Amino acid sequence: MMHSQPQGGVLRGLAQRLRGIFTPPGAGGRGHSGTGKGGADKRGCNDRGLLVFEHTGEVIRAERQLRAAGLDVEVKGPPPQLHTGCDMVVVFELVRQAHVMEILEHDGLHPNQVVSANDVLLEPVSLYQIKHLDNRWIMVRAANMKITLDTADGRIVNISGGGCPDVPWVAHKLCGLRLDEAPEPLSLGQTLCCYSLQKAFEELRRQRACGA
Repeated sequence: MMHSQPQGGVLRGLAQRLRGIFTPPGAGGRGHSGTGKGGADKRGCNDRGLLVFEHTGEVIRAERQLRAAGLDVEVKGPPPQLHTGCDMVVVFELVRQAHVMEILEHDGLHPNQVVSANDVLLEPVSLYQIKHLDNRWIMVRAANMKITLDTADGRIVNISGGGCPDVPWVAHKLCGLRLDEAPEPLSLGQTLCCYSLQKAFEELRRQRACGA
């Protein structure tokens, strides 16, 4: 009887350790609950699907159609193993996949692949590259288009990239204007370059709203 209590404590401790090892993430309890950073990231991947298209124009159409239907989607860069010649993918809520596919089918859009972010083991990457230059200028790049802002007075000082014929015209119309008074690029042109520039323009506004 003198040894029964310590032995019981050892067995209970062993049982707790075994539960911690074999309890799956997110199953609750005091084991690996999945509430840490790694667990949260993995659940985020499981919740999202990626639409992979051959051409950027299809991405543009898919994004517009899905947003018009009230779905929460965003455009990002694909994980490396999903590159198909188009440097964008449409990210959507995986639980809405059936509805997403119905909308795309109605519009005659057929993605090359539809995968969950968890299947490819990598997150879709940010579409944007952001650089701060000499503590005064901020440049945002989206795909092949770049837009640069003078943070001292909030004016657009440069637009570059792309090979579409309307880029020089759009750059002429936007450069020199304050960001908060400039028209959106897609109101001036409709090419793929203008679409990328529109994305960079929107991200630049977000950066400024956050104090960048």
